[in-house]
Amino acid sequence: MPDHAPAVEIRGLTKRYGAKTAVDGLDLTVARGSLTAVLGPNGAGKTTTIETCEGYRRPDAGTVRVLGLDPVAQASQLRPRIGVMLQSGGVYPGARAMEMLRHTATLHADPLDVDELAERLGLGSCGRTVYRRLSGGQQQRLALAMAVVGRPELVFLDEPTAGLDPQARRATWDLVRDLRRDGVSIVLTTHHMDEAEQLADDVAIVDGGKVIAQGSPEQLCRGGAANTLRFQGRSGLDLGALLKALPDGSSAAELTPGSYLIEGPVDPQLLATVTSWCAQAGVLPENLSVERRTLEDVFLELTGRDLRA
Repeated sequence: MPDHAPAVEIRGLTKRYGAKTAVDGLDLTVARGSLTAVLGPNGAGKTTTIETCEGYRRPDAGTVRVLGLDPVAQASQLRPRIGVMLQSGGVYPGARAMEMLRHTATLHADPLDVDELAERLGLGSCGRTVYRRLSGGQQQRLALAMAVVGRPELVFLDEPTAGLDPQARRATWDLVRDLRRDGVSIVLTTHHMDEAEQLADDVAIVDGGKVIAQGSPEQLCRGGAANTLRFQGRSGLDLGALLKALPDGSSAAELTPGSYLIEGPVDPQLLATVTSWCAQAGVLPENLSVERRTLEDVFLELTGRDLRA
């Protein structure tokens, strides 16, 4: 297949489980050599979408092409060219960590240096430990190493830093960035919004089985720079009185008890209005700051704040 084909191209993907529609006509394109983060609340359809791209599930409708190939019908051609990091499973619990990594490397024509990769991900000290006795973080790092050791053209990373300490998380980020610089296409699923914001060229937010927003982190967050004011104070303040004094188009909300968010044209006049209102209420605003809207803010605006099962 031609190299100019997208790394992933999904058109009208639909997948049902009985009466439940998990993916509902989803469209998504992942450019070659890019890192795309696929975000969504629990039950949004992102896991089914990714598993379909990996060839583990067959679509009920629509088309999926990965590196120009059908991941089900042409699985034998596709699998040597992709890497898949699973959250759990795929490893014999009695196998030693380095045995598994070396075995995986032998399945590929031009693998990375196993010892160098293990050292980089901090696996050297646990190489002789059987998988079931590894810590959760060590299992995560081993899964990442097994996904990338074969020099894949495209790698699917499922929550790569879940359970990692800060040092291991940074080492993982550095490795992912190096893969990206080497031209590897990456599809990342994560619940860490800062991870997506730091690493992704493109972000697709999935909910209700569809992509409801897509763009670079900067594009999705645009409009929030210098337009958000946050502060902390006594809970239960009368926001109605504040809204009457704010410019048209502004909003005010108490996100959590005592944590307030003001959105609108933040300028010296608006700041003076807010601090004057606080003074009249006998409240000293703490941690007052003008901020850019974050990816987490956008995510919650689009998908809601209610917990998902």
